[in-house]
Amino acid sequence: MNYVPSRNWWYSWMEWDAASILDDLRAVSSLGMDHVRIQLLWPVFQPDPAVVNRTALERLAALMELADRPDVRLDVSVSVLDGWLSGFTFLPAWLKGRSMITDEDVVRAELLLFDAVAEHVGGHPRFLGFDLGNELSVPNGDVAPDAGDSWAERLLDHCEAVAPGCFHVNGVDHQPWFEARTFSPAGAATQGGASVLHCYPHWTGAIERYGPDGTGVLHLGEYMAELVEAYAERPGRPKWLQEFGASPVERPAESIPAWAEAFVRNTLSSQGVWGCTWWGSHDIDRRYTAFVEYEYDLGLLTVDNEVKPTGARLAHLIEDLRANPVQPVSRHVGLVLPDPRDRGLPAADRFFSLIDDGIRPALVLPEHGDDAPRLAARGIRELITH
Repeated sequence: MNYVPSRNWWYSWMEWDAASILDDLRAVSSLGMDHVRIQLLWPVFQPDPAVVNRTALERLAALMELADRPDVRLDVSVSVLDGWLSGFTFLPAWLKGRSMITDEDVVRAELLLFDAVAEHVGGHPRFLGFDLGNELSVPNGDVAPDAGDSWAERLLDHCEAVAPGCFHVNGVDHQPWFEARTFSPAGAATQGGASVLHCYPHWTGAIERYGPDGTGVLHLGEYMAELVEAYAERPGRPKWLQEFGASPVERPAESIPAWAEAFVRNTLSSQGVWGCTWWGSHDIDRRYTAFVEYEYDLGLLTVDNEVKPTGARLAHLIEDLRANPVQPVSRHVGLVLPDPRDRGLPAADRFFSLIDDGIRPALVLPEHGDDAPRLAARGIRELITH
């Protein structure tokens, strides 16, 4: 679950309320969740390139302690360089227009922040690992993918050095997969402990293209998971469906629970899925007026910790999946992408049409179409081109 504090959103780092956070985490745990992803507002945690906010670090350590309580028991993934979150840009003022990816002085400051966070919580039993930052291609769209990949590799290596053996990832949105924006799909498919997928029918445009109950909306996560397989160095690369969700802005509220269950089950049909993490835990309090309407009703819980219908549906699904895990589909048919630069929804149309025909295809890059050992390792016996 992507944790969204019910009382003060992520302004909680400045308006700390441990009691409400504990109530929230208890409510999340009661749904059967086993982990949360949390967001550090970068300017709050690092107000100067040479200074890390000690109070913020102490509050982060306090949150980890709350997550470790016997009535909570949630692992915590910590997203650090949050320059973009829920429609707002949170880049530190001291950047002064410099690139967080290509400016060496800025990168050294970033490493200092990871060092400080690791010192405070890196050894905590509930610390799952670092997420470099939330959807960093959004504020860094002018960075070339080779530079982005190099930066991500450097920071992920540093994360492993300061917090060894943990689950470190780069929390990319769909743009690196569809457009190679800031990061390449090859980098996203090989770097870190897992490949991250943010699969929103709304933000990808899938719901507009296919309709609320279209195959391309129900199987979007499956398509993106199979993109990972196409680029990965070996079959079964770990995949984290790190963000997915739906708002009444895009579809009738009463249809969201059934969509959510189908979406999870379809995504789990791809091998190697590490976990599915809904955005977000709680609705956003309406006393905050500046969010776009889409963001307010994404929670599985209300701001009063009442379980919403989608929360109840996913809690039941979690219980069922623990008793009856979804088995990955054997994908004997490989669909060759027409152009390795074309991975967005136009390229996905054929993938979804094959599903409508009863075929659950794998995806294959054009340069791998003649690589018999690679195809055999993935169980692919037949290729389809567009």
